Amino acid sequence: MPNPIRPDVTPRVAAPLSSLGERFAAVRALTLALAEPLSDADATVQSMPDASPTKWHMAHTTWFFETFVLRDHVAGYALHDERFPFLFNSYYEAEGRRHARDRRGMVTRPSIDEVRAYRAHVDAALLDALPGLSADAQALVALGCHHEEQHQELLVTDILHMFSENPLEPAMWPAPRKVPVAMPGPIGWIAQDGGIVAVGHDGDGFAFDCEGPRHKALLAPHAIADRTVTNGEWAAFIADGGYTEARHWLADGWAWVKAEGIVAPLYWEQGEAGWTRFGLDGRRAIDPAAPVTHVSFFEADAYASWAGARLPTEFEWEAAAAAHDATGGNQMDVAGPVEPRPSAGGPAFFGDVWEWTGSAYRPYPGFVTAAGAVGEYNGKFMSSQFILRGGSCATPRGHARASYRNFFYPHQRWQFTGVRLAKDI
Repeated sequence: MPNPIRPDVTPRVAAPLSSLGERFAAVRALTLALAEPLSDADATVQSMPDASPTKWHMAHTTWFFETFVLRDHVAGYALHDERFPFLFNSYYEAEGRRHARDRRGMVTRPSIDEVRAYRAHVDAALLDALPGLSADAQALVALGCHHEEQHQELLVTDILHMFSENPLEPAMWPAPRKVPVAMPGPIGWIAQDGGIVAVGHDGDGFAFDCEGPRHKALLAPHAIADRTVTNGEWAAFIADGGYTEARHWLADGWAWVKAEGIVAPLYWEQGEAGWTRFGLDGRRAIDPAAPVTHVSFFEADAYASWAGARLPTEFEWEAAAAAHDATGGNQMDVAGPVEPRPSAGGPAFFGDVWEWTGSAYRPYPGFVTAAGAVGEYNGKFMSSQFILRGGSCATPRGHARASYRNFFYPHQRWQFTGVRLAKDI
């Protein structure tokens, strides 16, 4: 389906676009299309400190291009609005004071239409300037495109959380017709001999700084599951006392379960007819064959213990996934229904759900933080978080790769996060 884009905010292009210009225009158009079904109120609300309003995502990604490309590399460029850097800077200390993250929902103005106008202004200026930009500035445009794709996924998951807090539980998109799918057979295991493997990005094409340097890692013999854990399997974990017995939980995880009253994955509710889940298509019965999602690292680790397995390390996952197509699987192509789907068969390492690993988010040997404000992009977050791999149904197709390192705190679960098991052999 085509992306619906408002004609008054489509970038004005006077000449044929370069491949980078085409990519920039396509990424910017998808963000507009994702926001199109929302009212101004929908786009303004902030449902929790971890989430941001749609309007903020739209403006922040624009601020990134305006600040790091237009302001810093285009002579004579004047900011669209001198107030916007304070409102739409995220965490860049080098860029000065900024509005508090947990207060972003209070920015009722500018309106979403004013933010669309801001985007149109910056898009036109950047596309005008693109042919004359230096290689360094063009690299920042490429970084900004990947950065915006990250925010497209956050935009979708933040909308889901926001709608889940609405007592009406509205749907963002109509539910596609469901085709019944048989439950998959038992998990199969892909044996790996172990040994020394090369991990990290190989330098061919784009990568975030935290994906390198490429280096050697030693793997012990192990096996990794050929699919992720399903809703049906997770329901069995719940029925067997998974959330009521401490024996499978890390101490911090069990304290979190007790303090927060956790009894099931986020968005699950139990009714007379069984478990339901809330999604971007509203509340529906869980599909037992679909991958379980919206679980924390704590839950993933407890399930793995209950199942007599463990979580893979990030390098075990990368070594197994390297031979698979990173552009395959159920990922986001256009603004439309976003939901994990039952496996079509065969080992799929990309799409549907981000997969928790047992690895902490730390720098690779030889990692060096980039100079300047963009050096704050990843390095300063390498503490107290865990790595996820593989991309999800809300990840724009082409954004993920085998070396891609996503990371969240162990209690967080509003993203499309799931579980793939591993075991020692």
